[in-house]
Amino acid sequence: MADIQGLQEQLAEYSDVNNKKLSQEMELLASDEEMEDEAREALYERIRTQLEDMRRVRELLKKNLNMTAAAIDEVETRLNEKVKNERRAHKRHRILPPAPTNAQIDYQEKKEKHFAQGLTFYKLFWVFFIGCFAGVVIETIYCIIRRGHYESRVGLIYGPFNLVYGFGALFLTLALYQFRNRGRVFSFAGGFIVGSAIEYACSWFQEFFFGSTSWDYSRMPFNLNGRICLLYSVFWGILGILWIKDIYPRMAKWILKIPNQAGKAITWALLAFMVFNSAMTGLTALRWSQRREGIPARNALEEYFDEHYPDERMQKIFANAVFTEDRK
Repeated sequence: MADIQGLQEQLAEYSDVNNKKLSQEMELLASDEEMEDEAREALYERIRTQLEDMRRVRELLKKNLNMTAAAIDEVETRLNEKVKNERRAHKRHRILPPAPTNAQIDYQEKKEKHFAQGLTFYKLFWVFFIGCFAGVVIETIYCIIRRGHYESRVGLIYGPFNLVYGFGALFLTLALYQFRNRGRVFSFAGGFIVGSAIEYACSWFQEFFFGSTSWDYSRMPFNLNGRICLLYSVFWGILGILWIKDIYPRMAKWILKIPNQAGKAITWALLAFMVFNSAMTGLTALRWSQRREGIPARNALEEYFDEHYPDERMQKIFANAVFTEDRK
């Protein structure tokens, strides 16, 4: 409190002295008093110098005001999240225990000196990998509940993985991590912008390289080229809040359970698998598109794809894929 009072006194003293000097010079500037050229130029130079000093003070105050506002928001958010967690923990009949706060995750990672501490390559890979898997599981369950039957939601030919969910998790984390201990408005804005950009990029990439699409919002209001629309962008914003405040802390808690000694080796092994899986998926999808155009196999690898990944199998794996010419 003493520091704040001292700062207030310094600011008041500076403003008082500066205002007195400036007031005197403004009177000289406004007067009709005859002045020699050198005196007039000296006056103008003093005023310009004071203006520069005042601008620097203004920028410094703005910077400190923004830092203070950010600190207030973070402290208030941490306190509120801690209180809410304590209340939720005491409630009975909860299906899931409350997610740890991001501050608790930060503390635990630092305490254990975990190999995936902070926003490192290892943490980001595990977020991506878990996102690839969890997204498929959640959407498959949703499809069963909504439509009453199983429908493939995978995006790779090996295993229940989908890169769209993985990259969504990765980029949401990258965008929102710095705001993990801040208010929800930052999470919503980040989710809205980043999620929409990811969805648009994935749609464009699939159509440009493989001539197919997995979603089309052309009939939705406020859509952009049928790739994104306002409604789903708002959903992305809501997901941004859920992601950084609830889903990411739970995921980080799971990652903390990976042992330090084996964690890095497991990470690199899974990375090699995902790269191979993605490459094979791209090649088989490209060959699928070529077969539709009547292009025969030109080498042993393409013959292998034709034999092991015919159109029927590819359509079963990628149930939502629709080629552009079919959609037209």
